[in-house]
Amino acid sequence: MFAQYKKELKGYFYNMTGVVFIALVLIITGIFATIMNFHRGNPEFEETLDGASFIFFLAIPILTMRSFAEEKSLKTDQLLYSLPMGMTRVVIGKYLAMVTVLAASTALLCFYPVLLSFYGHVNFIDSYSGIFAFFLLGCALIAIGMFISTLTESQVISAVISFGVLIAVYFMTLISTIIPGSETASLVCFLAVALVIGMIVYLLVKNSTAALTVSLVLVGATAAVFFIDRTLFKGLFPTVLEKFALFDRMYNFIYYGVFDVSAVVYYLSVIFLFVYLSVRSMDKRRWA
Repeated sequence: MFAQYKKELKGYFYNMTGVVFIALVLIITGIFATIMNFHRGNPEFEETLDGASFIFFLAIPILTMRSFAEEKSLKTDQLLYSLPMGMTRVVIGKYLAMVTVLAASTALLCFYPVLLSFYGHVNFIDSYSGIFAFFLLGCALIAIGMFISTLTESQVISAVISFGVLIAVYFMTLISTIIPGSETASLVCFLAVALVIGMIVYLLVKNSTAALTVSLVLVGATAAVFFIDRTLFKGLFPTVLEKFALFDRMYNFIYYGVFDVSAVVYYLSVIFLFVYLSVRSMDKRRWA
């Protein structure tokens, strides 16, 4: 695993992908810090990170698009399958290499609170808690982008899909306010999610029967609950979207000065889920 990690990390800097990622994060964050902290005299750097967090849906697709899609397009993924290690180690090695690139940019952001302290009082606990939440958010989004990269052979398609998914994640709370709160609207949305899950299962196992079975089970269970007590669905889907909004989980760290353990657990759960899905996706291709 360490050899895979070392190879991937070198690759991100040899082909400049890692440098571009770090540059994007630092440039956008620097612009926001100049406007919000230095120009306005606001010492709360954590609020700057909230404003600059949109950089992730621009930068992360650049970082993750080559993780597996490039291997497939160049047919070097066959070498991965022949390695004397399981795909779990390969996936974790690649993931940790991307997290290290993120950690490098995050480490540079740690200098901002110190710099701001020369011009006024800075709450270092809040600032560094915000930076920690910013880092965890990035780790979770990298896991999502990596999983998407395992589903295609094209880096461009991987980047475009990742971009679209991360935009949807970024605007999840806004989307929840647009969706009607009626029982029927929630039912339709949950049924759509069931179909999407079925599509993901098909991409993972390449078995239409298994994918159809999963979709039908989810659709049947959802419909059964709806007909038993439809009042449970009133405003349910918008509420679920709000609860699962990745970007909003930073707010307790940033605006309330609270170290939100539930948010940390949520981010780690997302990371483990999509790393696991990436392993399953590559394992399926390996034995295919």
